[in-house]
Amino acid sequence: MWIIYIIYIIILVVVCSRIIYDTRSSSKTLAYLLFAIFIPFVGMLFYFVFGVNYRKRVIYSKKLVEDEVRLQRLDKKTISQSARNLRKNALEIGIGESLVSLLMNESLSPLTIGNSVKLLINGEEKFPEVLEALEHAKHHIHLEYYIYEDDEIGNHIKDVLIRKAREGVEVRFIYDDFGSRTIRKKLVRELRNAGVEAYPFNRVRLLYFANRLNYRNHRKIIIVDGKYGFTGGINICDRYNNDHQDSGKVYWRDTHLRIDGPGILFLQHIFLCDWNFCSDQKIQPEPVYFSAQPQHGSNLSVQIAASGPDSPASTIMLSFLKAINLAKHEILLTTPYFIPGNSILDALKVAALGGVKVKILVPGISDSRLVNAASWTNYGYLLKSGVEIYLYQKGFMHAKTMVIDGAISVVGTANMDLRSFDLNFEVNAIVYAVEFAELLSRSFYNDLRDAERIRYNLWKSRPVRIKMGERIARLLSPLL
Repeated sequence: MWIIYIIYIIILVVVCSRIIYDTRSSSKTLAYLLFAIFIPFVGMLFYFVFGVNYRKRVIYSKKLVEDEVRLQRLDKKTISQSARNLRKNALEIGIGESLVSLLMNESLSPLTIGNSVKLLINGEEKFPEVLEALEHAKHHIHLEYYIYEDDEIGNHIKDVLIRKAREGVEVRFIYDDFGSRTIRKKLVRELRNAGVEAYPFNRVRLLYFANRLNYRNHRKIIIVDGKYGFTGGINICDRYNNDHQDSGKVYWRDTHLRIDGPGILFLQHIFLCDWNFCSDQKIQPEPVYFSAQPQHGSNLSVQIAASGPDSPASTIMLSFLKAINLAKHEILLTTPYFIPGNSILDALKVAALGGVKVKILVPGISDSRLVNAASWTNYGYLLKSGVEIYLYQKGFMHAKTMVIDGAISVVGTANMDLRSFDLNFEVNAIVYAVEFAELLSRSFYNDLRDAERIRYNLWKSRPVRIKMGERIARLLSPLL
């Protein structure tokens, strides 16, 4: 027993040392230390499943271009072209110049001009647009989705993919093994038998179940022929189509984008990096995959923000933080889950106290009572500062959008929560254009017609049992 005890103490000391060395947040460090010390074995196991700083360890590291010299040349070309685009569209980009620089310096995301961007509201607008785009594919179709369901729209798209593959079109499909678990057997087998290449991003196996479950590919990307593509919050699933007749179906409100032009080039880069990682192939950035050209009659500036456990920093969070700090007049924010961490909360508070109108739209009807409870603990801090928070009542609000001063728009896959910032693979499209911001702002204010504003007195007067439940839920927020 003494030998076992000594071995346990040695292991505990090693684990505690690693917690101190690897965990950047002091509050998290203390929590993991207490858990590991006072709950034998379980505490240490919990840390290795949920607490290891995988961003720092870069276990998901993957490179599209392996040759270091070629990579450096690509970096220089990207930066120089973005600088030229920034000068050309300086008036339109306006206050967004420093946000452009942040994304270029942090993740080499190029600023592109000459784009056409179409706002798609809900599945009833997205799915017909996607099906038409897939039908026109000549060379390749690339899809990457968190949730792809074996339902009506899922099978409709499957049939198109199979037909295009038989026509000789290269079709590649990445799916999250947890989010798309309903298609693992039958639907994926049908795709593969027809010539579609389909891979799970992270295969969930029993041994690594908790770890892989914790790190999810939450991206939604479609690229067709390297010329146009889609991204946003809408998965491939019938629930997003409100025209679909289901008894008792909850109305789902979501937002997506179609981008034609150079704006999809970085989306293609992200897809191919993810593809090389999960398929163990080595596809190189051939010109046929990056053939998008500026669109005649449209000159919108688009930049892509992406991050995940494979990125050196939380680029998505930093881009949100920077955009909020740029606001002088108005911030319109929509998110289904609101557990953003202190930096974003403080930025929103500072903006409101500085005279910026800050309006946040969140679900009144949530698909997760636990997440909803954790979100409520943050509202008082903002309401007291003058931030306006609205609860969407028509159905479930799943859109992830932001508009800054009627000039900068963000539409993507990232929720305003710690999971999207630190654990998930996410992607957002940023559009620097007044005309597009007007469309997205109009959509936001239309949604406010179906929302109720939270008053500070109402928030403050909640029963103690409700407040206690919310605080307990907040303790679990890093895992939600």
